[in-house]
Amino acid sequence: MLRVGLTGGLASGKSSVARALAREGLPVRDADLVVRELYEPGQPGALAIASAFGPEFLDESGAVARARLGAHVFGHPDRVARLNALIHPLVHAEHARWFHELERAGERLGVVEATLLLESGGRARFDVVVTVSAPEDVRLARAAARNPEVPVEELRDRMRAQLGDTRREELSDVVLRNDGSEEALVAKARALARQLRERAAQSF
Repeated sequence: MLRVGLTGGLASGKSSVARALAREGLPVRDADLVVRELYEPGQPGALAIASAFGPEFLDESGAVARARLGAHVFGHPDRVARLNALIHPLVHAEHARWFHELERAGERLGVVEATLLLESGGRARFDVVVTVSAPEDVRLARAAARNPEVPVEELRDRMRAQLGDTRREELSDVVLRNDGSEEALVAKARALARQLRERAAQSF
């Protein structure tokens, strides 16, 4: 089983790459979706948040109030570290379970899309790490357009909490530069899908 990690900074274009890989038939798991599932009422993530930060960070249904939690932790490195220490192990366990299921089903590779993949020690958990990079000012503009309700300073705080592009690229095996059109990025993703399939085939 070839374990592939796909990452990139906020609004880098990694989700576009993930969708293109999925259209090419590669199994793709979105770490953000895993977190959302963990944050649902009664799930381990929601219980951990209530215990560590207080029940006021759950909504009336018992799910994590993500916007409230985000406003509380971002810009405070100690709070971010506390949150990550709670949630990352739960996410990693789900990824390991998913890869195991893929392998049992006869799949030769799987892709996990995760923003904080490298920040959470992903270099040791994945055979191939792919980074999608774009200029920081472009990423900030994209993020602001996508999330007009979020203050720009909070978006900057989120970006500062992530690895810088230079370090992220140093730790990666493949870098896809998102400095052109959406069509150009999709073409790069399709080429990547072929390369990953070839590498997975060589492992058997």
